[in-house]
Amino acid sequence: MSKQTVLGRVTQLAKANINALLDQAEDPRKMLDQLIRDYANNIADAEEAVAATIGNLRLMEQDHQEDVDAAKEWGGKALAASRKADELRSGGQTAEADRFDNLAKVALGRQLQSEKEARTAEPTIAAQTEVVAKLRTGLDRMRAKLAELRAKRDELVARAKSAQAQNTMVDAVKNVDVLDPTSELSRFEDKVRREEARALGKQELAASSLDAQFEQLDALGDDAEIEARLAALKA
Repeated sequence: MSKQTVLGRVTQLAKANINALLDQAEDPRKMLDQLIRDYANNIADAEEAVAATIGNLRLMEQDHQEDVDAAKEWGGKALAASRKADELRSGGQTAEADRFDNLAKVALGRQLQSEKEARTAEPTIAAQTEVVAKLRTGLDRMRAKLAELRAKRDELVARAKSAQAQNTMVDAVKNVDVLDPTSELSRFEDKVRREEARALGKQELAASSLDAQFEQLDALGDDAEIEARLAALKA
């Protein structure tokens, strides 16, 4: 499975401009929640695909190692058969020596076949190893993008709550401006001042009445003094 096949659908989200999505969304919080769910699911799918790719690579590596081990083993068998043939031939057992030489040739043929299979697999293993490395890097980037999405979602929720609180406060201030309670206090203060003024008026009125009475007393005193002096003259 190629890297494009594994990550093709997911990289579209990985390249997305999150701020632009937030600006265009009618409900950014719901949009981000859904985006996070979709992105997490896509990452899970990608992880399974990458795991399968890694598994296939490990199987190829195992097969390659088996070919390498088999080539070594067949080489050892060819060497052993050749030495046995030389030993038998030195002892005059030509027919038996030829049989072991033939066994050595068979072993060498098997060794050659194993070496060819190992060499054939090496370029594919190298290419798949590079693909797996890129897939791992891609997954790391997607996980980082998912963390960024979650952080952005949390930031957005906090900002939304703050904005809502500010709007509530502004609305409350507007209501206070429209129905200003200080106007009621002002009317009550005017009423108190009128009552105080009326009390002052009554006090002044009472004071003026008292002064008139004292003036009357003074006038009576003058009349009495005049009568007394008149009486003294007549006497």
